[in-house]
Amino acid sequence: MTAVPRRLAPSGHRPWPRCRRCSGIALDLGSARTRAWIAGRGMILDVPTVTFPGAGAIHPIRRGTIVDTPGTARMLERLLGGRLPRFGRPLVVVAAPVLDGVAFREEALAAVRVLRPRTVLTLPGARAIALAAGADLFRPLLVVDIGAQVTEAVLLSDGAVLDARRTDLGTGDLDGTTTADRITGAVVDMVAAMLRQDRTSLTLDALQGGLLLAGGGALRPEIVHHLTGRLHAPVRVVPAPHTAAVRGAAGLLESAHAHPAFDGCRPDSHAPG
Repeated sequence: MTAVPRRLAPSGHRPWPRCRRCSGIALDLGSARTRAWIAGRGMILDVPTVTFPGAGAIHPIRRGTIVDTPGTARMLERLLGGRLPRFGRPLVVVAAPVLDGVAFREEALAAVRVLRPRTVLTLPGARAIALAAGADLFRPLLVVDIGAQVTEAVLLSDGAVLDARRTDLGTGDLDGTTTADRITGAVVDMVAAMLRQDRTSLTLDALQGGLLLAGGGALRPEIVHHLTGRLHAPVRVVPAPHTAAVRGAAGLLESAHAHPAFDGCRPDSHAPG
């Protein structure tokens, strides 16, 4: 009898989830919620971004900024530490805000070390959203992510960030004084500023092609309706918009795992730093 060889990924190791040493995690560290996708298992966590160092709850990420790196690390260890292979070192992909992204990435890298990663990759949240939407990255894209505490408007071209705006408003601020119309107005103001300062036609082309809307705000019909009317342009809500960033990060994770340069199955792989 002739043995049939097991199918290998393009990089020469078994596809997930049969890689015992080769684990992978995609993360979206949001101000209100943390979402995690584990290779071979899919979406496993969608929980409040909170840690419990003592008697009370602490929120380690506020307004899109990691304000408590040790607390973020404790949260990740509590949520994910027991879900990873004992001897494996995961490839980790983190979706990060576009603005203040350098500081966020540095703090995220420090926090993620608790998971003993072999490699940590970061990508702009707007690009992750575009990947999750299956958008054509070769044309201009205008991505708006309305989160719980932060809203970003980002212009992408060929997948690269050309312009980005941010406001510290989100769905978590909705109350008697902060309305959905105020959030909508903030988005319109950001897009208008991008149009005024763009000396090319890229922002206009992206807007006419349809704004990509993600985040929890995309689940609110009044926001979608008001944006469509005030921008006089199509608004395309990304499927499952509240989890778009982590799903896009998961797509990059799968691509990186299949790349010939990735040798995460090797037992002598080491975490950075």
